[in-house]
Amino acid sequence: MEKQPINHEDRNVPQPIRSDGAGAIDAGPRNVMRDIQNPNIVVPPVTDEGMIPNLRFSFSDAPMKLNHGGWSREITVRQLPISTAIAGVNMSLTAGGVRELHWHKQAEWAYMLLGRARITAVDQEGRNFIADIGPGDLWYFPAGVPHSIQGLEHCEFLLVFDDGNFSEFSTLTISDWLAHTPKDVLSANFGVPENAFHSLPSEQVYIYQGNVPGSVASEDVQSPYGKVPLTFKYELLNQTPIQTPGGSVRIVDSSNFPISKNIAAALVQIEPGAMRELHWHPNSDEWQYYLTGQGRMTVFTGNGTARTFDYRAGDVGYVPSNAGHYIQNTGTETLWFLEMFKSDRYEDVSLNQWMALTPKELVQSNLNAGTVMLDSLRKKKVPVVKYPGT
Repeated sequence: MEKQPINHEDRNVPQPIRSDGAGAIDAGPRNVMRDIQNPNIVVPPVTDEGMIPNLRFSFSDAPMKLNHGGWSREITVRQLPISTAIAGVNMSLTAGGVRELHWHKQAEWAYMLLGRARITAVDQEGRNFIADIGPGDLWYFPAGVPHSIQGLEHCEFLLVFDDGNFSEFSTLTISDWLAHTPKDVLSANFGVPENAFHSLPSEQVYIYQGNVPGSVASEDVQSPYGKVPLTFKYELLNQTPIQTPGGSVRIVDSSNFPISKNIAAALVQIEPGAMRELHWHPNSDEWQYYLTGQGRMTVFTGNGTARTFDYRAGDVGYVPSNAGHYIQNTGTETLWFLEMFKSDRYEDVSLNQWMALTPKELVQSNLNAGTVMLDSLRKKKVPVVKYPGT
């Protein structure tokens, strides 16, 4: 193989050399664009130590399933093996595009990224639901509830399922079921001749191009059993956020979205120079989806083990239950991300608050901490922090 020239002086190419001189130039084959996006992988902080499984996967590395009417891609345990609790799907529909009538063995939680869509559902008591979803809105369908999604305009959304082994491409769909049911059985079930089913699809439709529907009022079907008692829709951006000097947090779980029994979540905003404070979650693993900006997260799992990862829009992050971590905005624009949990309630423990509510002498003797640190501790939780001059 012919030797290729390598420019060791190119300052735009990151090199695995720490400021203290540790490391050496990487002169071999490499994906420079990946290295530029992952500075804390190329040059880990000196505090990183030990082995932690991969905690990041990008939807940009997930293969697309393309259909007339839209596309989808997924991140499950097959792509991110540590993500045993939650799987995610990124889906887009055209105006009129339909994610066909279907249901799942898992609960479905969703966040609308852009555009508008219409959702329909019917529960086990025959009570139905129809609503339009806009940017920042959520929906939640319990396991086994049949539903559909249709684009009112070009739209894109995130789907989250409470099982890392889930796959969007093995869901239970109406077209697939009917295609694999004998025509005489369909005739007996619906009470019409077999020839009434000759035009049915011969295989699963999944996503197809339809017509943009009319208003909700024009499409609404009156059920003799009424509407579902708990709404499947939640307008997250209409919630008053927890506002801090460094950003904001909106929390949604079964306390304010009662139908959402299996997924709790938070929408976090971190301004440049700010960070999601050092904390952990005692009740569930954390599955993250990064919406805008870029940041880094160090995850501490005990016994001297910690590892730092870089994230940007479209990436998924994962944190094992009870692992200490922070998320720091490393860019020049606002960092927005979602954090999801397989739980009915959102719970976190603040390192700062814990220390502040513990006898000062005990903290001092444990850490050999000085008065500057001890006097700065806060008894009230501040999820996103930013201090002048830091």
